[in-house]
Amino acid sequence: MQSRKQEPWFGIIVCLIILVIARFFCLSDPAAIATNMPLNSPPLLTDPFLQLPTANSVNVVWFTEFEGDRHWTLVGEKLDQKFSATTTKLSRVREDENSNLEPQPQQLEARDVWRHEAIVTGLESGDKVPYQVFSTTGKETISSKVFSLRNLPSQNSNLKILLTSDHQLMPMTAANMQKVSETMGQVDGVFFAGDLVNFPDRASEWFDDNLGGAFFPNLQGKASYQLEKEGKTEVYRGGEIIQNAPLFSCLGNHEVMGRHSENKTIRRQFYDAFPRDPNQTKPITNDIKNQSFNTDTYEEIFSLPQSKSGGKQYYATTFGDVRLVVLYVTCIWRFPELTLDLPARYQENPDDFEQPEKWGNGQHIFESIRQGSKQYQWLESELKSDDWQNAKYKVVMFHHPPHTLGGNIVPPYTDPVQTIERDANQQITNVTYEYPKAKDYIVSDLVPLLESAGTQLVLYGHSHLWNRFQSETKTHFLETSNVGNSYGAHTADNPREVPDNPNYATVGN
Repeated sequence: MQSRKQEPWFGIIVCLIILVIARFFCLSDPAAIATNMPLNSPPLLTDPFLQLPTANSVNVVWFTEFEGDRHWTLVGEKLDQKFSATTTKLSRVREDENSNLEPQPQQLEARDVWRHEAIVTGLESGDKVPYQVFSTTGKETISSKVFSLRNLPSQNSNLKILLTSDHQLMPMTAANMQKVSETMGQVDGVFFAGDLVNFPDRASEWFDDNLGGAFFPNLQGKASYQLEKEGKTEVYRGGEIIQNAPLFSCLGNHEVMGRHSENKTIRRQFYDAFPRDPNQTKPITNDIKNQSFNTDTYEEIFSLPQSKSGGKQYYATTFGDVRLVVLYVTCIWRFPELTLDLPARYQENPDDFEQPEKWGNGQHIFESIRQGSKQYQWLESELKSDDWQNAKYKVVMFHHPPHTLGGNIVPPYTDPVQTIERDANQQITNVTYEYPKAKDYIVSDLVPLLESAGTQLVLYGHSHLWNRFQSETKTHFLETSNVGNSYGAHTADNPREVPDNPNYATVGN
């Protein structure tokens, strides 16, 4: 029997029919949609990252620059469990002429960033489970890679926890996070002791700064920071860390924005923080925050455990065998010397003497930790709790150092004492600030309380230096600096820049 010769176009038509049928069935499979998305689809602004694990759930969070129509997470070995996400818009993020972006903004302008959060429930085994996130906008669906999540680790779990701080887009951060992934593989959690970025309302510092070292890329293996050594350029990508491990953080001074403005640079607004009335009993409204300081962007970005009196600003949680207490212990950072345009640590600029609204008010504290304060009372209660008393490992994390060889231990952590000098005509001739060493709240109030409660580790940052100390009570003190960067210890050959005053140590701890 002689076969009939087929025309060449017949095979082409059959192939087209198969592609159409395949496309039709792919429409019911979100993962298939994502793999066939147009090449010009808008990307996710971040990979997903994990937050707030409980005994049977974990929160999955990611960001986009489009509001989108639907956002969800698929979970399971077959990615067959679907969890819808809620969407909110960040309220304060902006860019300005100092942002490292292309094109370069010419003035202060708002930036649209949306946050998506899916709560994955029904987790019980403690085993890692695959997950993937999806966002739709118009007819396009964009997906992440597949990562892994798990519920809260149980007691007696063997855990690898990354202790870090002070990333701040610093040159070595991407290299350090890449080395974490290369040497340790996947970690189980991240304890971050503050100073995540430099200026928290500048969106690009979190997501996509052109220098290649923004916060999320560094911790998600998507950085592109170039370092040159001996004529050779190396590009560092950071580490794929928080897609697979929950992050717990505390507030550093660089998570606190100052007085809000519609025209001043973000940097200027950051340093324009103004102290609040310490006896403030009214709710902290947006108007009060706009005239003093706020942590809104930090709190909008992260889902963290909360305390009744401190919210996300200070809290306690259990992670495996660790009871972690997180405190809000930081103050505005001021320059040691007078500069042309920014407040100083020890005195006000003479040009501003007759304009108190421009005063920096010294290196003032944001949230008190002195004995009797609201935060101190909460801490006392937490340290008496069964969760703390029964914990195998008792860890406290905050930002400002109790011990360090670095520069930021000076001046003492206390309320600035202002002195105003006037001439015979009552004209101001000088405005200065002292910081009494005997009233250092960390040394006199906080550390004795922690040591008496059996704290085993106090984790902190701020001076960009790696230090380890041990007290007579066997409490360990560890100062981190994104596991690598160092600003140098202040020893005999490297004295601190301080006034001639016995309150301020030039060298040592």
